[in-house]
Order: sequence, then C-alpha cells, then structure tokens
Amino acid sequence: MHDTSSTATIRLHIRSRHDEDATMDTTALRDAYEKFFDAAALPGLGEAADGGWDTDQVLAHVLSVDAATAAVALGVVAGARPAFDNRICLDSGNLDRIIAEHGGRAELIARVRAQGEVLCAIAEDLGEESSAVLVPAFLMSGGELLLDQPVPLAALVTGLAENHLPVHTRQLLDLRT
Repeated sequence: MHDTSSTATIRLHIRSRHDEDATMDTTALRDAYEKFFDAAALPGLGEAADGGWDTDQVLAHVLSVDAATAAVALGVVAGARPAFDNRICLDSGNLDRIIAEHGGRAELIARVRAQGEVLCAIAEDLGEESSAVLVPAFLMSGGELLLDQPVPLAALVTGLAENHLPVHTRQLLDLRT
C-alpha cells in the first residue's frame, strides 16, 4: 500500500505558500476528477470490446499523465524549461509497471486520487507568470498526433479538466458490463 502521508504533507506545504499571485482555479479540474472517480468505482467494469484499455490501464494512464503534468509544472516553477510528452503515459510496459506497484484497484484509485490532489495543489500555487510559460507539448492518442507545439502551462493543466478526464470518464463508463 502506498503511504499517502507524505503526499498530504507535500499538499499542505504547497497550499501554505499561497500568495496574492496564485491565479489558477482548479474547481473544474476537481469536478472532473470526482466524475472520473465515480466512474472508476462502479461495479462491473469489464474489458473493452475493441481490445482497448481495461479499467486498471485507464487508471494507470491518468496517474502517469498527472505525475508528468505535475513534474512539468514544478519544473517551470524551478526555472527549468521542461517539455510535456505523453508517449510514456501511453506505453503498455509503463502502465503495467504502475498497475503492478499497487495492490489492486482500490489502492490504484487511491493513488490516482492522491496524485490528482498534488497536481491541483501545485496548479493552485502557480503564479500568473508561471501559468503563462510556454511548454513544448507533444500529445498522442490512439496512434494519432493531437498536438506538437508549445502551449501555456495553464492550458496543459486546464486541458485535463476540459478534455482528458472527461474522455477517460466516458471510456470507463463504456466498460460497464
């Protein structure tokens, strides 16, 4: 089982640093997470009819994307010039590794929830300048190139609420048997 006490400590530390410059509202992101977690907790989630990801793979993918996004945001805050490339978040070996590190679906859902909280806390602490930093982004989905250009860090984060989480929520709902 993953120790979430360190995650809570990080979250509390980040939130305690809020200042007047913090600009990102994560209400939509938090709402999207709640819908996602509601879908992930449904009984009877089976295999994808088209051979696509199962529930655990979707959860592992969201965890990987959230961790990568948080890493990029922290890199920007540190003064680095990170890039976001989601190909590792799609890699079946990486998803299998993430799944294997957790003791079942409930633990995996708890870890995704904790990582989402960390990401929201980081986003809420971003100032206007950091939010506006252009991040080179390379996004793939289903073998299709979706994006290969710099985007503001804020757009990378809000894209999770506007597109990424709703798409995977629908994907989970489609797995109901």
